[in-house]
Amino acid sequence: MDIYQLAVRPLLFSALKADPEAVHKQSLDLLHAIDSTPTSPLTKIAKASFQQYFCRADRQLEQSLFGLKFANPVGLAAGFDKDGIAAGIWQYLGFGFAELGTVTYHPQPGNERPRLFRLPQDRAALNRMGFNNLGSAAMAAALQQRERGDFTIPIGINLGKSKITELEDAATDYLGSFQRLKDLGDYFVINVSSPNTPGLRTLQEIEPLRIIFDTLQQENQGRKPILVKIAPDLAWEDISAVVELSQASKLAGIIATNTTLDRSQLTTKIIARTGKTVTEEAGGISGAPVRQKSTEVIRFIHQQTGGSLPIIGVGGIFTADDAWEKITAGASLIQVYTGWTYNGPWMVDRILTGLLAKLEARGLRSISEAVGIGKD
Repeated sequence: MDIYQLAVRPLLFSALKADPEAVHKQSLDLLHAIDSTPTSPLTKIAKASFQQYFCRADRQLEQSLFGLKFANPVGLAAGFDKDGIAAGIWQYLGFGFAELGTVTYHPQPGNERPRLFRLPQDRAALNRMGFNNLGSAAMAAALQQRERGDFTIPIGINLGKSKITELEDAATDYLGSFQRLKDLGDYFVINVSSPNTPGLRTLQEIEPLRIIFDTLQQENQGRKPILVKIAPDLAWEDISAVVELSQASKLAGIIATNTTLDRSQLTTKIIARTGKTVTEEAGGISGAPVRQKSTEVIRFIHQQTGGSLPIIGVGGIFTADDAWEKITAGASLIQVYTGWTYNGPWMVDRILTGLLAKLEARGLRSISEAVGIGKD
C-alpha cells in the first residue's frame, strides 16, 4: 500500500465525510489549474514529478489500433473529465489514452444531488450523474484553444444524448456533437448504455442503433474511429446483434462495459448518506461488482468476432491481475475510473509493471500477443 491508500483515501472517504462529487470537482479543478498554466514553474515541476512517479514507458506495452498508436493499454474512462478541462494532463499521470465526456449536444446540469456514492465494502461506486456537462460547444471551444502537440496520447470523446432530445431524434443529437468535435478528438464513442438518462438504453436495440451508426458514419466518411459502448446487462443474443451491426457499420471497436443495474452481488445494504437501501437508490454500479460480468462480455465478443473487432475493456480493474484478466479475455485496451479513485495515481504504474512481469513470465514479446489468449 502507498501513502494514498494509507492516509489520503481514509481521510477523504471517512474522516472528512466529504461529498464524493465535491472531492472529484476539487481534484479536477487542481488538475485543470496545472494543465492550463504550461509555462508556470510550478506546473513544470508538477509535470516532471508526475512523469517520474506515475509514468512507465516500454515498447512491449505499445500497440497500434484503428490507426492510432497507444504507448500503453491503460486509459482513463469517460466520466472523470466530462468537459475536457484537464485534457492535457492525463499523459503525465501514466495513461496511454484518455476519454473525455460524456458530452451532450445541449448543456445540462444532470440529475439532482446527491448523485454519487462510494460503496467501500464493495470497492464500488453508485452514480446517477445524468450526463452533467457544459455541452459539446463548450468542449469544442476548450479543445480549440489547445495546440495539437499538447497531447502525446490519443484523446477520445464520448458522445451522449441530451436529456431534452426525444429518443426518435437521438441520431441528430449525436450528429450535432460529432460535427462540433470531429476535428478535435482522435476517436469517438457512441454512449447508448448509461442507465441515468431516461430511455437511453433502448437505443441499444438494433433499429435505433442502426440509424445512429449510419448517421454518424455518413458524416464521418471513415476519417475517425467510432466505437460503441454497451451495457453489461444486455442478453447474449442482444450483444451478438450489436456486434454484428457494429461490424456491418464498420465501427472501429466496442467498449465493454458501462455500469450495471445489478445489485445482487453487493455487500452494502444501506447508503449511509441517505439512509435508503441500495436497491432504492437509482443509478449504475461501477467498480469490483462489475468486473466478472464485463470480462464475460469481452470474452463473448472476442470469440464471436475471432478477435477482428478491437475491444476496450472496462469494469472493476484495480490491479495488474484484473487488467490481465480483461486482456487475455480479448481486450486490446482497458480503461479505469473507480479503481483509480480507490487506489490513487500510482495505480497505473503498478498495473503496467505487473503486465510487463506477466509478459516476461509467459515469454511474450508484446502486450498484443496476450490479447485473447485465455487463462493460462
